[in-house]
Amino acid sequence: MSDEHTRSVMGAYGNELARTPTLDALAHRGVRFDNAYTPSPICIPARASFATGTQVFEHRCWSSAEPYYGQQQSWMRRLRDRGHAVVAIGKQHYRSAGDDTGFSEQYLPMYLANDGKGWPQGLQRKPVMAEFPDAAELAAILGPGETSYTQYDRDITAAASGWLQRQSSRADKPWVLFVSFICPHFPLSAPQRFYDLYRDVDLPEAYDRDAARRLRHPVIDAMRQFWDYADYFDADSEREGLRNYYGLCSFLDDNVRQVLSALEQAGHADNTQIIYTSDHGDMIGNHGIWCKSYMYEDSVGIPLSCSGPGIQPGVNRTPVSLTDLAATVELAVCGETRELAGSWQSRPLQGFIDNPEPERPILSEYHDGGSPCGFYMLRQGPWKYVYFAEGHPALLFDIDQDPRELTNLADDTAHSTTVDGLHRQLLQILDPEEVNRQAFADQARKVEELGGLDAIRAMQSFNHTPLDLD
Repeated sequence: MSDEHTRSVMGAYGNELARTPTLDALAHRGVRFDNAYTPSPICIPARASFATGTQVFEHRCWSSAEPYYGQQQSWMRRLRDRGHAVVAIGKQHYRSAGDDTGFSEQYLPMYLANDGKGWPQGLQRKPVMAEFPDAAELAAILGPGETSYTQYDRDITAAASGWLQRQSSRADKPWVLFVSFICPHFPLSAPQRFYDLYRDVDLPEAYDRDAARRLRHPVIDAMRQFWDYADYFDADSEREGLRNYYGLCSFLDDNVRQVLSALEQAGHADNTQIIYTSDHGDMIGNHGIWCKSYMYEDSVGIPLSCSGPGIQPGVNRTPVSLTDLAATVELAVCGETRELAGSWQSRPLQGFIDNPEPERPILSEYHDGGSPCGFYMLRQGPWKYVYFAEGHPALLFDIDQDPRELTNLADDTAHSTTVDGLHRQLLQILDPEEVNRQAFADQARKVEELGGLDAIRAMQSFNHTPLDLD
């Protein structure tokens, strides 16, 4: 797993400029899922869903201050309790080392900052949202160069390679190794060798940047005002930022190459299934936005490939989610999985490989900083429906015909039947208004638990989680 890798910056997804040969090879020799999504376009809720196989409204880790700490059983714990080694190396973004989240061993884990409290400033969403001056950092730290994050990934690679090389003989039971890199998450500073891959490359300009012509929406506009990363870039620095983002994707790719080389040297390349994915994407300047938190494809869409013994190469258009990985790993390791009611919950990817379901509905939610209300994406077939709570207007995009999401069809009477059908489908999964109220109620209790808004404002704020592994 990487952090913040938008699938549009990967060769296997059609980007001819992205130098990602290792990730591309994984995708080409296995199954590439073209419609994979995060259950929430921000780290902590998404990673809780990855662990539990459940949606955000079920595990209620709504925000960057409400982490997973083992409150629901994880796939890691279920496998560990059956006697399997389940090892994590790298970023987790769970609460703290004191919590049992299910791993049998952990190396170099990154937990939440502020002693497990995370980033509580985002809890202030009403009646007036907090400000986020830390956004200025994104355009201020531009490479080429090394950062604590690139060094962290180098350390993760070394630890993962060493662990694999120690697995010299077949274990009694299959093991699972979760290697969790932090790049290409900003700071946008790629090591020189990888930055140089793009030094003289004419990278594509961001699209839909004209504020006078792009879609206006009260919630999206409020979020742009809060997550105002783009305001600190000019044309030159934005090109530099994109060059470094591409460079970090190539740096990530090289770290994956080293881990796979260690797997091969240990003699396990032929009997190991490999999944590659990311926790969410990055807007990389499109729609005048950087980073994550939106339901646009660049933010909510993720790369996902599955390769290894028994998996024939192919491309699969079934909409899938990080929630599906819980059932996928359990089936691969144990030959069985828990039954979860409902076609939108955790289901093994292996089943979709054999029987694609292009009309399968997939859900994503957002209840974190910058948004005055909760909102929900439902992807089904060619359609993306985005519902905003508290009476805000909905969005509808035809992803097949409009992959850049430039034309909102929700108010077009010709598509009213589609909107009604998708809304009914959403209501079969959850009550979006009730879930919105529940999220705000939980967050109000969290604010009180942390000592009130004044105490929250006094806590350390940051643009990217400080790296402290002590």
